[in-house]
This record gives sequence, structure tokens and C-alpha cells, in this order.
Amino acid sequence: MTPITFEDFLKVDMRVGRILRAEPHPRARKPSIRLWIDFGPEIGVRTSSAALADRYRPEELVGTLVIAVVNFPPKNVAGFHSEVLVLGVPDEAGRVVLLRPDAEVPLGGRVF
Repeated sequence: MTPITFEDFLKVDMRVGRILRAEPHPRARKPSIRLWIDFGPEIGVRTSSAALADRYRPEELVGTLVIAVVNFPPKNVAGFHSEVLVLGVPDEAGRVVLLRPDAEVPLGGRVF
């Protein structure tokens, strides 16, 4: 593991958002879900393609708070414009478990 400075850490802008809409992403290589996430008035609604379909159903994600990196450049994921990277950790089977607040917090709140 290569150490970084606190200034390096601050360059990664991680924010809290609420999933407004979720639907399957059948064209993605890994089982994925297309997400529309509200990060509050400063950032607005952003999209993400997340490899979550092995563990979550789209309908159960709507309303969920998540943590995402919002300052990576957008990328095209199997024909879908993905603007943010939703964060998660693999479980023992390699399925992504979402990182999310355990209480209500303001949308757009920065992780520090």
C-alpha cells in the first residue's frame, strides 16, 4: 500500500446522495443497475452504472442513501452515461455491498 497525504485524500470528492430511480442495465458486462442519484441542490441529480445486481433489486434501492465519488470524469458504460462512482465493498462471494450512512444526513454532505 502506497501512503498518500491528507491533501491527496481531499482531492477525492465523496458525497451522500439518495437513489431516485434504479433499473437493470442489461448491456453491462457485470450484472449492473443504472442509477439516478440526487446529491442535493449544489450538485443535483447524477447517473451511475453500478455492479449491484448480484445483491440488490432495482426497486429496493430507490430511496436509499449512498456514498459516491462525484469528481471523476464521466464515462460511457455499455451505452449509459455514468457520472459518479457509487462506493461499495465486496462480500465473501464478491458481491458488492453498498457503503451508506446509517442515519439520515443532508444530501450532498461531503465525506471526510
